[in-house]
Amino acid sequence: MSALNWKPFVYGGLASIVAEFGERRTGKGIGERPGGGGRGGKNRGRSLMAALLPSGTFPVDLTKTRLQVQGQSADARFREVRYRGMFHALFRICREEGGRALYSGIAPALLRQASYGTIKIGIYQSLKRLFVDRMEDETLLINVICGVVSGVISSAIANPTDVLKIRMQAQGSLFQGGMIGSFIDIYQQEGTRGLWRGVVPTAQRAAIVVGVELPVYDITKKHLILSGLMGDTIFAHFVSSFTCGLAGAIASNPVDVVRTRMMNQRAIVGSTELYKGTLDGLVKTWKSEGFFALYKGFWPNWLRLGPWNIIFFITYEQLKRLPF
Repeated sequence: MSALNWKPFVYGGLASIVAEFGERRTGKGIGERPGGGGRGGKNRGRSLMAALLPSGTFPVDLTKTRLQVQGQSADARFREVRYRGMFHALFRICREEGGRALYSGIAPALLRQASYGTIKIGIYQSLKRLFVDRMEDETLLINVICGVVSGVISSAIANPTDVLKIRMQAQGSLFQGGMIGSFIDIYQQEGTRGLWRGVVPTAQRAAIVVGVELPVYDITKKHLILSGLMGDTIFAHFVSSFTCGLAGAIASNPVDVVRTRMMNQRAIVGSTELYKGTLDGLVKTWKSEGFFALYKGFWPNWLRLGPWNIIFFITYEQLKRLPF
């Protein structure tokens, strides 16, 4: 067995941060106040575009969270259906809370990707090399097993950052405090369990997402290259990453809805928790809101996973070609 390779860990973390934050630039557009009179709509539109165009995929992830937590009959805080869809959510959040609200939770999100992305890709690539030495010898079963294991381990470790990110996204301007202070506040009020709230559905979602996305990417790229349709180029990486993003979104959305709601609920709100576990959350959501409630936020989920995976894999593949 060869020595542990550090490159997948480092490159995976770097590529994850790039995909999470994109090439966001600081500028007046995000922080502008809406103008008065007839120019208010234009300024709000410019503020939204300034927030989105250079931003990467984070604002789309925020709309997914808002769409998934709304309409809960069991939680009065999120009973109202405020958003009709992704674009309506983007414009309403920007109009009512300002462009910066689209980045609520960006700090814990970056911390999450620095840890989750590093561990996930590092473990996945290292496990694969325990089974086979060459890409040509990899099979779908081997890749799925490696993806599931790496997804569960990495998501469980990074869970506290996910809890804080989702609460900041869901509550927006109502959320008080910075990242470190909020971690301390959750620990003091809810204990260690609060930081790992929703860890089971998070690990289950990660097992599905990573167990689908990484194997689909690897197998798609392998067949594109070995069949001669494409070389090991950026275009092959683009097609493979687009395919795995769609597959991951379809497979993971129901568990993602439950995970988001479980992480957003607080034990101190009432004497009983709204959802006791993943299955309980799936059943309650289906019964009270209908089957398609399990696919709330699907479009932003896909539009998030699609570009995220494209940015991630292209960045990762380019990092792999560095001469050291």
